[in-house]
Amino acid sequence: MIGQILGNRYELIEKIGGGGMAHVYKAKCRLLNRFVAIKILKSDFIDDEEFLKRFRVEAQAAASLSHPNIVSIYDVGQESDIHYIVMEYVNGMTLKNYLDEKGVLDWEEAVDITIKIALAIEHAHKNHIIHRDIKPHNILFTKDGMVKVTDFGIARAVSSSTITMAGNTIGSVHYFSPEQARGGFTDERSDLYSVGIVLFELLTGKLPFEGESPVAVALKHLQEQPPKVVEFNPNVPNGVNSIVMRAIQKEQSIRYQSASELLNDLGGILKEPNTQFVKPKITEDSPTVRMPSIGKSQLGNFKNADEGISKKTGDKNVSKKKEKTTTVLAVATSLLIIGIIIVFIVKGLSPIVHSLFGKSEDFIVQDYTNQNYFEVKGKLSEYEILVEEVRKNDDSIPKDVIIEQDRAEGERIKPGGYARIKFIVSDGPMLLKMKDYRRQEYRKVVTELEQLGLRPSVVDEHNEGVAKGYVIKTEPDINEETKPDSIVKVYRSLGPEIFTKKVPNLLGKNKSEALALLTGANLSIGNIYPKDTTYVMDKIIKQDPKAGTEVEEGTPVNIFLEDYNPDQRDVDTLITLDNPSEYGDDINVLVNATRSDTNRMETVYSATRKKSEFPIVIPITIPNGGSAQVHVYLDNSLYKEYTENF
Repeated sequence: MIGQILGNRYELIEKIGGGGMAHVYKAKCRLLNRFVAIKILKSDFIDDEEFLKRFRVEAQAAASLSHPNIVSIYDVGQESDIHYIVMEYVNGMTLKNYLDEKGVLDWEEAVDITIKIALAIEHAHKNHIIHRDIKPHNILFTKDGMVKVTDFGIARAVSSSTITMAGNTIGSVHYFSPEQARGGFTDERSDLYSVGIVLFELLTGKLPFEGESPVAVALKHLQEQPPKVVEFNPNVPNGVNSIVMRAIQKEQSIRYQSASELLNDLGGILKEPNTQFVKPKITEDSPTVRMPSIGKSQLGNFKNADEGISKKTGDKNVSKKKEKTTTVLAVATSLLIIGIIIVFIVKGLSPIVHSLFGKSEDFIVQDYTNQNYFEVKGKLSEYEILVEEVRKNDDSIPKDVIIEQDRAEGERIKPGGYARIKFIVSDGPMLLKMKDYRRQEYRKVVTELEQLGLRPSVVDEHNEGVAKGYVIKTEPDINEETKPDSIVKVYRSLGPEIFTKKVPNLLGKNKSEALALLTGANLSIGNIYPKDTTYVMDKIIKQDPKAGTEVEEGTPVNIFLEDYNPDQRDVDTLITLDNPSEYGDDINVLVNATRSDTNRMETVYSATRKKSEFPIVIPITIPNGGSAQVHVYLDNSLYKEYTENF
């Protein structure tokens, strides 16, 4: 299919990948002059309505998503029996390739990548779309380090029909969830399980479940507990291990319930790597069990040995026992209520009681400046002294350190519920959190950063996915903090990088040979002259642009075929500029010729050409055995005249 043009717009250049349903090609969009990726459904499935339906669902689902961490969908179409989707072309590698190169990632890098994956999944889930096939093979890296999730080929809008299709468990067996393994109900938590498996692999270079067959792996997802990350990589902090283990819990109710919840823990773990995030499974010490009913034969074993005791006496004993139990319960309940009332009364009167009967010694205030506010607050709470805090930014004093206090050192105060000290506490240097400026017009971003007291510095880069003049990224990145008056790099897109190719020599070739040469050079055939090719030979005698000229990829090359007419032929006449300085940048060129067989003057060429294009070649038609008188005018003045002979 290389060289084929779809939708009169997308020229297939090379095959770059494929999956179970489709082949993926790199293509050139002639309209927007940019590279794209085109996914074409395999011919095996074009007669299968279920697959065609799923293929259309992919386009509709993915096209509704717009997020920097998701591969964009540009177009969808059908040409004859070819069903295709046009997507953003990501010039990079898959996460699987990257992992194969590095083996095991540093835990901070692994968490950073997982955050970007989770951001994409969060956006999809908010739009009611479940990916259902998260794996390193479906995660791409751009040249500038952007992580993008792709292949929503089996994504489904969340609805009442999110049950895995009967007989067709979808997803890659090493990464899918237990509910996918058993063909059950899948929801957002199924994606989060797969994200947890991916993070496990990034941290260890291994998968938690391996087997000799897909069925064996699926059974392990259902039945076996996964190993801990720290068993393979002891350098991973306990908190990171804890996040992975929670994400890959077999029970959906114990896993993360949303991508936002997972993102919150991933962000926190970068600050406190040893925080535990595993949600404990709640169990009962004495679980309810179903007891077998007691039959008559069993009841006989418990009959009183003394058959002489009458039924009446037995009934009296039971009645007295019930009365005694009721009395005990009533007394216990009364004592419990009285105790609760006393607790509330004591708690409400504690300040008064303390002032009357509490400690009589005064508390002596110390100098608490330059100490940690929370440590001081804890110490003062032991003496029932309340504290107030007022936060203040300070570039020189670390965050949470006390700057000032409203009580002097050595001052005496009475301990108790009404004693208090006010502190002014450093909130650290004033920091500005970076917003997401990606895909915004760069001048608007520069103005906003300047208004915030920052110093934007524009850096130009080519980018396939971001339109010219729009922001690719910033440094510092999204949600990172920076001080006022700091330099912020704004990466401005120059659009797709334009590649040039040399035009091959087509002279003497036929049309088929010319097409092969042009396709190999990422060029195409343009117009074919003469328009009426009935009386011409399939042999190229002229081309435009000329061989060796540097042109942009995709440029069409016009070709001129040899004429059959034995009574005349075309002769190329060369026009040079003897005194270029006498002319401006644009020159009006007029060429008239009088053929000997007609003795009638004809205009054979009239156009405006750039001075840089000279010398130029003009074909003149001459009769067999005859001649043509040629007059060349430049800027309406006769430049030269001469005679061309056959």
